[in-house]
Amino acid sequence: MAFLGTDSPIISSDAEGPFRKKRIRPFRISETAVTNAQFAAFVDATGHVTEAERFGWSFVFWAQVSDDIGPTQGVVEVEWWRRVDRATWRDINGPGTEGAVLNQDQDHPVVQVSWNDAQKYARWVGGRLPTEAEWEHAARGGMEDARYPWGNRDPDDESFFPCNIWQGEFPHRNLGLDGYQTTAPARSFEPNGYGLYNLVGNVWEWIADPFVIRSQRKAERARRARMKGFKVAKGGSFLCHASYCWRYRIAARTGNSPDSTAAHIGFRVVWDV
Repeated sequence: MAFLGTDSPIISSDAEGPFRKKRIRPFRISETAVTNAQFAAFVDATGHVTEAERFGWSFVFWAQVSDDIGPTQGVVEVEWWRRVDRATWRDINGPGTEGAVLNQDQDHPVVQVSWNDAQKYARWVGGRLPTEAEWEHAARGGMEDARYPWGNRDPDDESFFPCNIWQGEFPHRNLGLDGYQTTAPARSFEPNGYGLYNLVGNVWEWIADPFVIRSQRKAERARRARMKGFKVAKGGSFLCHASYCWRYRIAARTGNSPDSTAAHIGFRVVWDV
C-alpha cells in the first residue's frame, strides 16, 4: 500500500492533494536517476537519437548559456529559459559547452531527454517509468506522511542543505551553498530510508502517468484542457526555491509535454517484481 499526496498542499493548482492510500504491486526502483554514462551505453547499443537532437534545440537556463553562443530566444513570462540550438544530452548547454559524456560528469543524471526518450531507455533495460504512486512510495522511504525524503524539516538558505536546490535570489543569484550551481552527481547527499538518492532536487524525474487536474472550477477546467497530453514530473530540480518553485516536496508535481526537454529534467526506472 502506498501513501500519495498531501492534506496540506502548498501549490493547490497542481492537485497535490488529498492525502490518500493506493494499492501498488511490488517493484524495484533504481537507486539514482539514470546517469550520462548509463544513457551513453543505451545510445551506443541502440543508435537512439533523442528528440532534442532531432528537433535541433532545447531549453537552457540563462546562467548556463555561454556568451559564445550569441543571442537566444526566451520563453514568454519565464525569460530565464532560453532556446539554445544544438543543446542535447551530450552538450547540455549547447555546442562548444560542457560535453557531459566526454568529461567528469558521467556520474551526473542525464538531462535534455524527453518522456519519450526515457520510455525507450526504460524498455531497453527491461523496466518502465514509475507511476506517481510508486515514485511517492519510494521517496517517502518508509515514512507515512513526510514532506521530504528525510522528514519534515525545510531546507533553507543558511545552514540546512539536504538536497541540491537553489539558495539565494531566484533567478538572478544562486549562492550554491549546497555545493552545486547545476546538477550534482546522481549518488550524492544522504539517501532516504530505502537507500535512494536525490529523489527531490537535482533533476526533475519523468513519471509514467498523465498530468491530471481534478478541479471542477471553470478556470481549472480550461487549464486542464491546455494540459491535455502532458505527463507528470516529480521532485523538483537544482533550480527550485521556496520563493518561486517549492516543488522539491514529495507531494509536489508538475506537467510537461512528452516531447519536452530541458537542462534540469531526467528520470529513473522501475522494474516489476
